[in-house]
Order: sequence, then C-alpha cells, then structure tokens
Amino acid sequence: MNRLRRRLPVPDVLRGVAIIAMLVAHAAGFFLSAPRVVQLVVGNVNDVASPLFALVMGMSAQLSWNASSGTGRMFLQQALRGLILIGLGLWMATWGTWVAVILAYLGLLLIIGVPLLRLRTPWLAAVTLFVALASDPFNAFVRSQAWIATADPVTRFLADLVALGPSYRLSNLLPFFLLGGLLIRHGLRRDRVLWTMAVIAPLAYAVRPLAERVTGRHFGVSGSYVDTLHDVGLVFAVYVVVVLLATVRERGAAAVIRRIFAPLRIWGRHALSLYLLHVGLIALWLLVHGRVLSGPEPFGWALVVLLPLLLSWCWDRWVGTGPVEWLMGRATLRPKPFRVRDERLAVGK
Repeated sequence: MNRLRRRLPVPDVLRGVAIIAMLVAHAAGFFLSAPRVVQLVVGNVNDVASPLFALVMGMSAQLSWNASSGTGRMFLQQALRGLILIGLGLWMATWGTWVAVILAYLGLLLIIGVPLLRLRTPWLAAVTLFVALASDPFNAFVRSQAWIATADPVTRFLADLVALGPSYRLSNLLPFFLLGGLLIRHGLRRDRVLWTMAVIAPLAYAVRPLAERVTGRHFGVSGSYVDTLHDVGLVFAVYVVVVLLATVRERGAAAVIRRIFAPLRIWGRHALSLYLLHVGLIALWLLVHGRVLSGPEPFGWALVVLLPLLLSWCWDRWVGTGPVEWLMGRATLRPKPFRVRDERLAVGK
C-alpha cells in the first residue's frame, strides 16, 4: 500500500475545509458591501479557519510522532518547519495585502507545541485545559505591560506572536493544537467523545450571542473566553460532521462521501501552496488595481478563490505533491516525491 493510501482522510479533509475557509475569508475584501447575512456567514467562516488549522497541525504532528523512529530527528524536522513558516510569514507580510498572514504564528505553534506532544495523555490533557483557561488572563497581562511597546523589535515581534496579535496568537492556538494530538491518540471514531463534542458545539457557539443579548455589550475581542468558546463551537461542529461522514459504512453513501471528500483532501494536502498562491494573487490584484475597491469585484473574488482551487486540482491530477510542500519536505529533511502516479485519493481507513 503506497504512502497516500495510508493517509487518514479526516486530517486532510479538515485541512481542506480550513484552507477554503481562509480563502473565502480573505476574499471578503472584494465584496465590502455584501448583505448582512453574507457577512455573518463569512464572519463565521473566518473565525473557524485559524483554530481548525491549529487542530489539524496538532493531528499531523501527533501522527508524525507515531511514525517517527527518532526523537531528535523529529524535533529537528518540526523546528525547521516552524522556522521556515515564520520566515515565509514575515516575507508575505511585506506583500502589501489586507491579509493578516498566519504562517509565523503557526511556525511558533509547531516549535512550542510539538515537544508537548511527548507528554503522557493525562498530562497532555491537563496542559491543554490549563493553557485554554490561562489564555485570556495571560493575554490581558501581556497587554498591560506598557514597556513592550518601546522594547526592541525582536521582543515586540515575539510578544505579538505569543499574546498580542490582533487576529492570531500562540496562547489561543496552542489548546487547539494539543487537542488535535489528543484526538489522534483517542481515535477518529464515533463514540462518547464525539457525541460529547457534538453536544458542546452548539452550546459553546451560543455563549457569545447570549452574552451580548443579556449584557448589551459586544464580545468580539479576539482571544477572550467568549471568543474562544465561539471558536470551540465552530471547530467542534466541523470536526464532528467530518468524522461522522468519514465513518459512514453503508456502501452507496460512503462512495458519495468519498467523491465529496476527494477535492477537499487534495486542497488539504496542498494547503501551503494554495495559501501562498492565494495571497500572491491578492497582492497582484492590488498592485494592478489599487487598494481601494470601487464596488463588488466578482472577477477578483474568483481569481483569488476559485482559480487557486482549480490549479491545485489540476496539479494533483497531473503532478502530485504541491510545489511548496515538496520544497518544504526537502528543506526539513522529509523529502516527498514530486510526481505522484496512480495514487488518486484511495479510501483511507
């Protein structure tokens, strides 16, 4: 059985959902005057993207640990990957787009999160819960440190990555990353854990609108407890739906689900290539047309969302490994074949 046939379908599908969510969220700039219901949908799509990415990164890291034959080599590979992501994130931030580039945050997440996955499961669960509970007061404490604003650039950069980022921060992504590792250890199956997550999802999601209605305040501050519960509801809902679909056993329904999953798995495997292409196309559009949009731009939206997805599908069909993923594999001592033949997304178990 070849390498792709051994891949679990759920992480790739979840990563595919996450990258589509991120593409759609970034492309909202092409429809600034969209109806309120569309803005609500896009807002939720935007909110689920980053924590879902963190969850899948934790799943992938745990799977890598499970298959690893050497701790030192695994640490080195993941550290290199994290450093490259940080470098790519810093570079992409200079492209002049409206995108809040997440790669540097994900890079630090790998460097900090991967060693924690060596903990025994009870300890890992305890650390996950502790980080989740400590994130809000920790963020508030770091924000209260006025000296950080006048500190050296490296300190300010690290503070931004850890706690001060307006859109992303390590303190809020790390619990999702560790939860991804715990879910892989438990198994991606229908059981009490999955049904518990299914119950928690709508309850957690409902906290923010209920709190806003009762208090009359807006609780949209990124990284707060209320905002984190909102993200938990969205991520749990997506995870539950994907696992339920992936574990369907009725032959006809399973065949339909495999066809639905097929492009999502492609886009999930090409997520980094898709991300760079997508942000690059936004930068190119702004270079040609300017930052201020005069109105809805459906062509621009299609250019930065549909075109990358189409190119990814074509690349997978006629080549295989995503170009950035191939380069990343070489740079992190985990080389992947560039051309992949006769490995067209078989069913993973």
